[in-house]
Amino acid sequence: MEILEYGFMQRALLASLMVGLVAPAVGVFLVQRKLSLLGDGLGHVALTGVAVGVLTSTAPVGTALVAAVLGAVVIELVRARGRTSGDVALAVLFYGGIAGGVVLLSLAPRGQATNLESYLFGAITTTSASDVAVFAVITVVVLGAVWLLGQRLYAVSDDEEYARAVGLPVLALNIVLAALVASTVVLSMRVVGLLLISALMIVPSAVAQLLARSFRQALYLACAIGLVVSVSGTTASYYAGTPSGGTIVLLAIALFLVVTTASSLRDATARRRHQRRAEVHAAHPHEHGAGCGHQPVPHGDHVDYDHDGHLHAPHRTGAGTHYDEHGQHAAPAPGRGGRP
Repeated sequence: MEILEYGFMQRALLASLMVGLVAPAVGVFLVQRKLSLLGDGLGHVALTGVAVGVLTSTAPVGTALVAAVLGAVVIELVRARGRTSGDVALAVLFYGGIAGGVVLLSLAPRGQATNLESYLFGAITTTSASDVAVFAVITVVVLGAVWLLGQRLYAVSDDEEYARAVGLPVLALNIVLAALVASTVVLSMRVVGLLLISALMIVPSAVAQLLARSFRQALYLACAIGLVVSVSGTTASYYAGTPSGGTIVLLAIALFLVVTTASSLRDATARRRHQRRAEVHAAHPHEHGAGCGHQPVPHGDHVDYDHDGHLHAPHRTGAGTHYDEHGQHAAPAPGRGGRP
């Protein structure tokens, strides 16, 4: 493939692969915890870290990571004291991060802040080999922590009071989760940007929860979706000449809309089917079975019952018992076809 002939695109695809795996793996806990905006708040704190890196002529990735982790710890400590609600603490973090970044960048010598847009909106083609190495370390640490602490993190995210009652270190686990989110924000800032990273954490997780039957399935499915939209968005942005971050997020949102629509249609069909079965059962309250007083008639792989000249076949499903009318002397029940 042409896209793989260029070193900068090889690094970009590696970075998008790592981000696609890590962001939903952390985001699924935020969705469960109803703290979807935490990624946004920490992204703005990371902006202050980037500004510090620009101002001091050091690696912005390192300073952003330190700032985001410190911000994550502070917000969890504030929440734990109970004096400030979670949304207020996030708002303070959100605006404080922006203000700190703007003020510090204004102090930087002219020309040093020209690359700020790449951190805000992503500039994946500028990813260097050293960035890839740092991203790889962050990826291993975050995925390893999720693997080892996943059950405990889920318990705390689902019900803090229950987790505290069974002896789990709730505050420590909350701090760990917040630190993982902060690390993911820094990992993703080159790919989707600090202003868009929260979308890549949350949207694949929201899609997965519509499709999965358990939290474990949702976690794996969210990672798969994040991987697909990240790599596909990066590839599409190369050929279309569009920003990688925006392209990735729009793909994720499009998938969310498709799955939401399909899920709504499926639920509506299931409700109509359940209603039809309930109507049939209401019209035929008599339960057929051994000793019910009606003659059993073997019919292929099941038994029908002769009910006033009609052959009734009882079907027991999760929606209850309903009856089909079929056989040589039966007419189809209203709204239902007879089974041969």
